[in-house]
Amino acid sequence: MMPVLVYERKIMTPLQPAQIVYALLILLLFVFIAIGKVPRTRMNRTTIAVAGAGLLIGVGAIGQEEAFHAIDLGTIVLLFALMVLNVNLRLAGFFAWVGGRVLKFARSARMLLALVIVASGMLSALFLNDPVCVLFTPLVLDIALRAKRDPIPYLMGLATGANIGSTATITGNPQNLLIGQASEIPYVTFLARLGPVALLGLAAAWLILMLVYRQEFSRPWVMPVVPPPQVHRPLLRSTLIVTGILLVAFLVGLPPAGTSLAVVSLLLVSRLKPNRLLHIDWSLLAFFAGLFVITGALTTTGLSERLFAAIAPVVSGGVAPLSLASAGLSNLVSNVPAVLLFRPVVPSLPNPELAWLTLAMSSTLAGNLTLLGSVANLIVAEIAGERGVRLTFAEYLKAGVPITIVTLVIGILWLSVT
Repeated sequence: MMPVLVYERKIMTPLQPAQIVYALLILLLFVFIAIGKVPRTRMNRTTIAVAGAGLLIGVGAIGQEEAFHAIDLGTIVLLFALMVLNVNLRLAGFFAWVGGRVLKFARSARMLLALVIVASGMLSALFLNDPVCVLFTPLVLDIALRAKRDPIPYLMGLATGANIGSTATITGNPQNLLIGQASEIPYVTFLARLGPVALLGLAAAWLILMLVYRQEFSRPWVMPVVPPPQVHRPLLRSTLIVTGILLVAFLVGLPPAGTSLAVVSLLLVSRLKPNRLLHIDWSLLAFFAGLFVITGALTTTGLSERLFAAIAPVVSGGVAPLSLASAGLSNLVSNVPAVLLFRPVVPSLPNPELAWLTLAMSSTLAGNLTLLGSVANLIVAEIAGERGVRLTFAEYLKAGVPITIVTLVIGILWLSVT
């Protein structure tokens, strides 16, 4: 268990008027980012983060040079490289091929659910959970509807499996990318410590979904007919080779950001049009840059020191208190902003590595609590909605709450005893 932090309470001077204004402004930005919009506008999380960063620079909460310094280029570069890798896998037909394999091996509804959970979990650990959900949701819907099944349990399996599986690695989700860059924990160490949590969590999610949707899994299975996927074999072969090289580089401990960019850049030497190869989520990169500046303003205004003083008694209490604080904050402001808020605090703890791993585990698994808890959840719900299948907030809670509670308990127990 994480040792107790012994610290001295500092007597804080009263907040100055300017600090109060900055604090309220930053708090308001986090609220808008959490709900994903600003009333009476069409702003989304990206435009809120970028506009908020510009506003904080404009009012003097953070200087221009300090804002540039606050942007973690390592995280941005790593995220960009993984997006390029995902684009090539999609163009090659890799995800459609995996979907076909899942269907081929499914012999029952229970097995189909298990294969969906395992496939989404494993691929998310390697290639980020959000793109996996983007590419797999139409496939899962198609399979479920062709087999005349209720698609909701399988969509739940996809979303929760992607979140749980992404816990295992630094490259599993955006918040783990942040933690990997800040902590410098080796890829293998991260995987060894959190991989078992992900595996046990995937099994728990399968069991819980089986119990929640008992009626669906008691019905007889009808094997659906799905057209064979179109695969671009030369591109698939070259992309898988690059993916293998990248995984080996991670396993031997090479720096993730620079290595990923160097290796993935090989895929840009192609006969395909550049706009297809770089058809990535640029808005997510802008969102991260804006968030870095917003959280950087906490430091420049002196608010981060006060935040640490307020939460130190909780986060220094061990794995369980830190997990609960992280899970709660992740569901208030979303997991990426939550990790950024914790980032200045963790290095001051007596066992930073364990604290980073706890933060990665809890902020990720907390995303399964509600439909709004993770971008991956929203992606699944929105794509399904466009195809006439409604995954509502209340429906998500039926399985999301027990899955979150059970997996968090698994993670807390594992990190406390290993």
